[in-house]
Amino acid sequence: MPQVQLYDTTLRDGAQQEGISFSIADKLKITQKLDELGVHFVEGGWPGANPKDTEFFSKACHLELSHAILVAFGSTRRCDTRVTKDAGLQALLEARTKVVTIVGKSWDLHVTQVLETTLENNLRVIAESVDYLKSNGLAVFFDAEHFFDGYKANSEYALQTVEAAAKAGADCVVLCDTNGGALPSEVAAAIGAIKKAVAVSLGFHGHNDGELAVANSLVAVQSGVVQIQGTINGYGERCGNANLCSIIPALKLKLGIDCISQAQLSKLTEVSHFVAEVANLALSNHLPYVGASAFAHKGGLHVSGIMKWEESYQHINPEMVGNRPRVVVSELSGKGNIVYKARQLGVELTAKGKEARAILEQIKELESRGFQYEGADASFELLLRRAQPDYKPPFELVDFMVVVERHRRLPSRGGEAVVLSEATVKVKVEDRIIHTAAEGNGPVNALDAALRKGLLEFYPGLATVELVDYKVRILEESSGTASQVRVLIESSDGHTQWRTVGSSTNIIEASWLALADSMEYFLIKRNTTS
Repeated sequence: MPQVQLYDTTLRDGAQQEGISFSIADKLKITQKLDELGVHFVEGGWPGANPKDTEFFSKACHLELSHAILVAFGSTRRCDTRVTKDAGLQALLEARTKVVTIVGKSWDLHVTQVLETTLENNLRVIAESVDYLKSNGLAVFFDAEHFFDGYKANSEYALQTVEAAAKAGADCVVLCDTNGGALPSEVAAAIGAIKKAVAVSLGFHGHNDGELAVANSLVAVQSGVVQIQGTINGYGERCGNANLCSIIPALKLKLGIDCISQAQLSKLTEVSHFVAEVANLALSNHLPYVGASAFAHKGGLHVSGIMKWEESYQHINPEMVGNRPRVVVSELSGKGNIVYKARQLGVELTAKGKEARAILEQIKELESRGFQYEGADASFELLLRRAQPDYKPPFELVDFMVVVERHRRLPSRGGEAVVLSEATVKVKVEDRIIHTAAEGNGPVNALDAALRKGLLEFYPGLATVELVDYKVRILEESSGTASQVRVLIESSDGHTQWRTVGSSTNIIEASWLALADSMEYFLIKRNTTS
């Protein structure tokens, strides 16, 4: 038995987050990933509550899991129904899992106001439900809903609900901070009182409404609980659940609890990103441990420090959780940022050389004109390479012109007003000047089409490059439509993605700069990696 059991409820509690809707196939894939991570229990859903969850359990029983035990979730029996006739309990038996979790009331006001029954009857409901499932050969976790609010309102009754579940044979009583408002000191005090009063294994299930779910989970472990429940990336209703992606490394690396192996821990970032992708949600760059910015360094003093001693500004080695350090380049950077970043890109610079200082000054000057390289690594790499004396660009812009025309179409279009865009581009490839034109459904699309048309003869691989995101930000709101704008373009060749930036008071020019950088970056990377 591990010192602390990890119980994942992403597929049920996490799926209650706004914007998340897992298909059965999604849930099966995530279950496999959680198994690879080494999670001990995966709560698959609530069989009987909806057809999807019921079907999931009928398919999940065929999964070959190496570590995880599948858990079905449900509720104690209805107050006016015998256990043998309760549809919810029968659905749990039909799910064919070895472990079930049932939720019951531990707050006296919920018993009287929500269940509309007596406190004594609620204790019978808990005991009979646990006993019935145990008599059918199942391991039973009792989820004491609203426990900490209940403990504050009526500590004696809250403890009685725990005792009722324990006496009926519950394998673990999980104390749930359902409203997410408990403080760490309150969690520790309540757990301490239970351990003195009832001999039963305890778990903790935290919500993040007070932004304390992870802290409360760690305090719960330090107070003696043996099971921690949470979700990947903290997904969940309202403000979310306790984030297992923060809890797991804290348990293993900070508290020395071997809840999973080091090899499994190194998959944490991968699992976090995988679940976000399946959920179709953008992962926050600023998530601890697994976010892209979790080990990002921007200040020149910080980068100078980590170049001499990596631990100077990192609380752990990022590789332990499958992440990596990242240096951000901006006007706040020092020469160390430039040297470190260049080294990552295979460009050798020295902090004492003139090149690093010149590039830093160039970045500061460009950022004063609206460019920003924090989120545009591809444009920064091009800036570095263009500073090398032997760099030869794959193409050079001679000039471009964009015409936007609004006119009425033929009567067949119902007299509808139509806006057409046409771009003319001249580019130089080696010693040839290529002059092309193309139409598009907007000026940027027309520029893109014209540039490709001219370059595909020389670089047919550009056909795989597509623009996947396009953002425009106004930098000087007081100037209105004459404002400086920054354009950030994200491109992909189907395998990798990269971002480029352009800035100008002319949105077309800003777009062109970012677009041309995108294509140039693709061509030089393909050339350097082939």
